[in-house]
Amino acid sequence: MGVTVDVHQVYKYPFEQVVASFLRKYPNPMDKNVISVKIVEEKRDVSTGIIYRKRIAVCQNVVPEILRKVSILKVPSIQLEEESWLNPQERNMAIRSHCLTWTQYASMKEESVFRESMENPNWTEFIQRGRISITGAGFLNCILETFASTFLRQGAQKGIRIMEMLLKEQCGAPLAE
Repeated sequence: MGVTVDVHQVYKYPFEQVVASFLRKYPNPMDKNVISVKIVEEKRDVSTGIIYRKRIAVCQNVVPEILRKVSILKVPSIQLEEESWLNPQERNMAIRSHCLTWTQYASMKEESVFRESMENPNWTEFIQRGRISITGAGFLNCILETFASTFLRQGAQKGIRIMEMLLKEQCGAPLAE
């Protein structure tokens, strides 16, 4: 089975400002679930100018206590790996992330893109597709997928609100059409 969540958002800020805010978004007091984010690899391809980054995020375990009675779910934190490819010349950044915790029981993957908006070159479009599939938890698969679906949708909306607040804080009011 599995749960998919699609997000599409236009930020009325230039690409460079949106990407800079995204890269410094966490940790942040507006989302206490993200404990830390650490860059583990960063390199620039001299021929293309593309900047590759690999980051590891440590997040609080948000699985409800009632479900943590199952021993596999009783962990204090969850690790996520994020890889990004920033192309400053083409003004886009592709991002892939996946969960490093519970890989034998679940698969969580997100693919995202920040790119210059076709509507207005001073705006930035954000497109994301996230997918969670629970496979190794037996009768709990359906319950955990329902929880994951709700959490993924709420998390996507929370991430957009945080980005909007950070952009307004760091860059001022959004650009007009």
